[in-house]
Amino acid sequence: MQSRRDFIKKASMLVAGGVVAPNLLSSCSGESAKYLGLQLYSLKEMIKDEGIQKTLKLVAKMGYTSLETAGYNDGKLYGVAPAELKKMVDDLGMRLTSSHLSHNISEDRDADMAWWNKAVDAHNAAGVKYMVMPSSPLEGGGGVTLDDVKRYGDYFNEIGLISAGASIQFGYHNHDGEFQNKVDDVPVYDLMLENTSPDHVMFQLDVYWIKKGGYDPVDYMKKYPKRIKVLHIKDETAIGAQNTVDYKAIFDQAYANGVKDWYVEVERYDTTPEEDVKKSADFLLSADFVK
Repeated sequence: MQSRRDFIKKASMLVAGGVVAPNLLSSCSGESAKYLGLQLYSLKEMIKDEGIQKTLKLVAKMGYTSLETAGYNDGKLYGVAPAELKKMVDDLGMRLTSSHLSHNISEDRDADMAWWNKAVDAHNAAGVKYMVMPSSPLEGGGGVTLDDVKRYGDYFNEIGLISAGASIQFGYHNHDGEFQNKVDDVPVYDLMLENTSPDHVMFQLDVYWIKKGGYDPVDYMKKYPKRIKVLHIKDETAIGAQNTVDYKAIFDQAYANGVKDWYVEVERYDTTPEEDVKKSADFLLSADFVK
């Protein structure tokens, strides 16, 4: 167990190095940092150009406390061993809690499951709580059948069973297509919920994309309080720039449902990715409705 002396020494080293880890320093002062999650895809160009470690340092200074990755490949995250990335994040006073990764169904189910087994091992080493598939053919441009949904439902159940063995929850992240595509006038998203196991598959609701698909995120959170366990907080650009989403209503419902984790994602920018990610942090950190 880390002693108070070691804890203060570690915090002092971070300050001396010009890196302020908000949740670490607030713990020293006796205050709890506000939770603030970020999907690192928001800074994908910076990661590509300047590397993951420099990006993480910037994110920590902005006040983010929880991270979701989008850079898994062949047992590594952003080209780094999972345990090494976890240490980078931990040393900055943040937590690595979730990951986006994708592998659609092939003709070889054994190979598919081998892929997921390796991914689960890697993410177990990284210490994440969630592994989330960010898209699937079910969001495609029409022609989705109930058989298609059931096929992917079985696939997701099998993945979720594997990840549960490592105490990781498997989930699915939506775009607008899962709401625009319907079978007998029922949105594919609802059919996905009905055809996956509540014990092995959770859903990460993207509050921007569901609105683009024609539905209200709060309505769905009320309808499926035990299935929607994680959120993507998103808008046209930086959070707070357009306010096309009713953030207060979303956060109020999320807390009522017991949602613990959510992640800002910025995909389109008014200024630069770095500035818009910081604007999003500043907006949410100052918002009374965010705990």
